[in-house]
Amino acid sequence: MDHAELAALLTPEGLRLVDSLHIGSTTDAAAAVSRLRREGLSPDLVSAAVGQARLRERARAKFGPFAERMLFTRAGLEQATRLAVAARHAGRFRDAGIRHVADLGCGIGGDALGLAGIGLEVLAVDADEITAAIAAYNLAPFGDAARVRHGRAEETPLDGIDGVWLDPARRTAGHGETRRLTASDYTPALPWAFDLARRVPTGIKLGPAFDRDEIPDDVEAQWISADGSTIELVLWSGAVARPGIRRAALVLRGDSAAELTAAADAPDAEERPLGAYLHEPDGAVIRARLIGEVARTLDAGMLAGGTAYMTSDDANPTPFAASFRVREVLPLKTRDIDAVLRREGIGTLEIKKRGVDVDPAQFRKKLALSGSGAATLFLTRLGDRRAAVLADRL
Repeated sequence: MDHAELAALLTPEGLRLVDSLHIGSTTDAAAAVSRLRREGLSPDLVSAAVGQARLRERARAKFGPFAERMLFTRAGLEQATRLAVAARHAGRFRDAGIRHVADLGCGIGGDALGLAGIGLEVLAVDADEITAAIAAYNLAPFGDAARVRHGRAEETPLDGIDGVWLDPARRTAGHGETRRLTASDYTPALPWAFDLARRVPTGIKLGPAFDRDEIPDDVEAQWISADGSTIELVLWSGAVARPGIRRAALVLRGDSAAELTAAADAPDAEERPLGAYLHEPDGAVIRARLIGEVARTLDAGMLAGGTAYMTSDDANPTPFAASFRVREVLPLKTRDIDAVLRREGIGTLEIKKRGVDVDPAQFRKKLALSGSGAATLFLTRLGDRRAAVLADRL
């Protein structure tokens, strides 16, 4: 989106047009563009309105019905915090007694929506002028309780602010295609962010794969997964960090939430041979290095072979791992695996791998899947040998 498209969009005509469009596919978008151009609408308005209609459709996954009155950039939507997660972040500030929060690097305003939505006062700041304008539109229903400013995080006065939410830019500038930056190129710079966190209660949003060696010793590191995908790492400091907690894994699935916390990385459980059940820890648990804690609650051990898989003789379901009943152990050879899949009538196969250099997509192409059955195939190591474990997801 450029300035001309934004100007065309932020008019009564432009906003009414976006509200009237319902576009679910590329074909729908092309048809809408042709129709609107025939009606004599300007190219800038057509491009902006159709683009927004498509982004609103995609935004439902993160913002639900709120997406229907919001505006987006493509990059802003991709990087925005899901509203349900933003609400949990906001609760940290409220529970710590913090009332005035600066959202530095606010993007399109996803986290600021969560903060304002529970009654906190927000100063939302973004270095990109167009993104700041879109955030101002999205936060307009909150009136003076959510102010938006175009500016750099490092230059923002924090008078009257008692908590900070900071989302450093981890991709190149732009509203469409962007590329990832290395941690040394984040803006604002991480040394500045960490220094701020030592002075003001702060939450710093980072990617889940952030180098653990770069995490300060005096913060709580919380990895978050949503519906099976590990989505972010948040470093909490001061009053928004929980006493005695340095590692946390928050697992969200639908409307349910479960969290595992510890004062430090957990030691792994003892290794043991493959039992009747195989367990795959949630990604947030793996990132937080709390696999051993989960294994002990399952009365499980680490699967011999140096992977993150756990094994036990009982199912013991847990929100922190997916569990599978073992059917059969096979050599990691296409011919042997294919024969068993045909014998079992497996037409739907989920393939997972750890500890072996195999491309699951390429491996699948070598299999002749047919039948009504379904199963999961683990390509992994059992001790010092490569193996395939056929199992059923519980």
